[in-house]
Amino acid sequence: MLRSLLIANRGEIACRIIRTARKLGVRTVAVYSDADAKALHVRMADEAVHIGPSPARESYLVGEKIVAAAKATKAQAIHPGYGFLSENADFAEAVIKAGLIWVGPKPDSIRAMGLKDAAKKLMADAGVPVTPGYLGEDQDPKRLKKEADAIGYPVLIKAVAGGGGKGMRRVDKAADFMDALESCKREATSSFGNDIVLLEKYILSPRHIEVQVFGDSHGNVVHLFERDCSLQRRHQKVIEEAPAPGMDEATREAVCGAAVRAAKAVSYEGAGTIEFIADASKGLKADRIWFMEMNTRLQVEHPVTEEITGQDLVEWQLRVASGEKLPKKQDELSINGWAIEARLYAEDPAKGFLPSVGRLEHLIIPSPPDIDVRIETGVEQEDDISSYYDPMIAKVVVHAADRLDAIGDLAGIAGGIEVWPVRTNAGFIRRAVLHPEFQSGNVTTAFLAAHDLELADSEELQESLRTDAAVALVVREIDSIGTAYGTGRQELEYKRPGEVWRQNVGFRLNSSTASKVAFAVRGEGFQSRDLPTDWLDRFVSIEETSGGFVVFDEGEALAITTESRGNVGAAAGDGAILAPMPGKVTNVEISKGEKVAKGQRLLTLEAMKMEHGLVAPFDGVVAELNAKAGAQVQVDALLAKIEKKD
Repeated sequence: MLRSLLIANRGEIACRIIRTARKLGVRTVAVYSDADAKALHVRMADEAVHIGPSPARESYLVGEKIVAAAKATKAQAIHPGYGFLSENADFAEAVIKAGLIWVGPKPDSIRAMGLKDAAKKLMADAGVPVTPGYLGEDQDPKRLKKEADAIGYPVLIKAVAGGGGKGMRRVDKAADFMDALESCKREATSSFGNDIVLLEKYILSPRHIEVQVFGDSHGNVVHLFERDCSLQRRHQKVIEEAPAPGMDEATREAVCGAAVRAAKAVSYEGAGTIEFIADASKGLKADRIWFMEMNTRLQVEHPVTEEITGQDLVEWQLRVASGEKLPKKQDELSINGWAIEARLYAEDPAKGFLPSVGRLEHLIIPSPPDIDVRIETGVEQEDDISSYYDPMIAKVVVHAADRLDAIGDLAGIAGGIEVWPVRTNAGFIRRAVLHPEFQSGNVTTAFLAAHDLELADSEELQESLRTDAAVALVVREIDSIGTAYGTGRQELEYKRPGEVWRQNVGFRLNSSTASKVAFAVRGEGFQSRDLPTDWLDRFVSIEETSGGFVVFDEGEALAITTESRGNVGAAAGDGAILAPMPGKVTNVEISKGEKVAKGQRLLTLEAMKMEHGLVAPFDGVVAELNAKAGAQVQVDALLAKIEKKD
């Protein structure tokens, strides 16, 4: 076993690797940027080295700095984690040339699987089924159009060097092909410096199935069964599970066997994932599942595989990198129960999933003793969510005897998550896993897009949350006066980034046992609400804050003040255009006094490597403009104000 390890990563995965290394008695070295000087992975490691400014391109993506840090600290090996340099063959080669151990596949294997077209040709030669399509070198647009017509629409145009959902275009009819091809090539050139594309038959009922494979330097390759990663937003995974729902043993044997052949075709060493796309219109069948690509690294979702197999895949990586044989043979591996992982992101589903940055002043992710739950995170309360990196707060992984139990456990935990003032997708996760289609196990990669509005936000959801908050106030009042009788009225102010609601809430307590409470919201008359038996202890969690308090309910958070405080912030109906998060104004498309139409883009804000357009809420005139291109702004800053036309 190697003795010391530098982790060329940050956050959750760095902490995950450190825990296993510590268990094995391996000394760990962390690297960090300016933004991560006080990060959890830095605090956990035996030693830490500063490698540069906050932007990843000046720190975590500079291979020379990382190799130098390993040499300076006398680290024996480098583990890349996932993302950043984990699939960079040149970096892997530089590590090996520096006399260090690379905890990953051989550079040649990374290169062989790095380009989608070459990888598919290689897989086809190895007897692995590939999606019908065109992988030819002739990139003349007329030739590509001819091939697309022959494949039959819809088709998918994919950049061969693409990843992360970039460089992909679905084309539904021949008339749209040329425009889509031009757009795809532009994005591919900008993102990857390579505009070569391939064509694939677009699967109308697609499921994303992937197989965990592992190889060693002694020629052994095994699989650790499959995962289903179909719940995705914009090609980014949100919820993963193992095994895959509806996978029978014959299909599992065929798909996992194909994955092992794929790994052997490139003499694979270490952890890897063979990704398949399945046409699930008639259920999962071996002849309707095709190779898509290979990820030559550890996956974000590897914990679900660990949970159903009882294996530590990071330990496997370190043992293989040390020259040992795989810890288990194929016949020694089996599936036990069901595991589901959800990615808890710092984002606001009600605001189009805008990333949410700032300090985690309040952070609770429940771990009930009666639930087999595992929280993988790189932050603690009072840590900051930075605008420079991925906004993931934690991975919540549950393991249960069967799928429905796992779903129930995950929904319960998501509903109990409390984060403030950073926004999260906890409520979105809860609603997604409780949706009847997800519970049936028959979901495709289009599920979240089809249900985004109802799962992310709706007036009904917000009204329910405000009503629950009103009842929480009543419970709070009962507790404070020590009686179950009485009446009262309060003016409440409910706040979310960029939005404020105000309303009067009256209440009448009319039960000596206090099992019911009558309340009125917006003057609509009193309604009766049953209270839980432990209502004095907890109806919804209430966290005190300056100027009011926050109500947490089923994964959602709502800030409340209990008396009118004047014009605090501005209501959405006021026409105030507020910054939904800290960021940089990159473009201002309006001027003061200009007439604008509802939905017209007014400004562009850049944060977390993404651009966010702010639009007019209604037809009107620009009455106020405080934003300038290039300016850095804070959350809730008033950028502009639109007044309605007479």
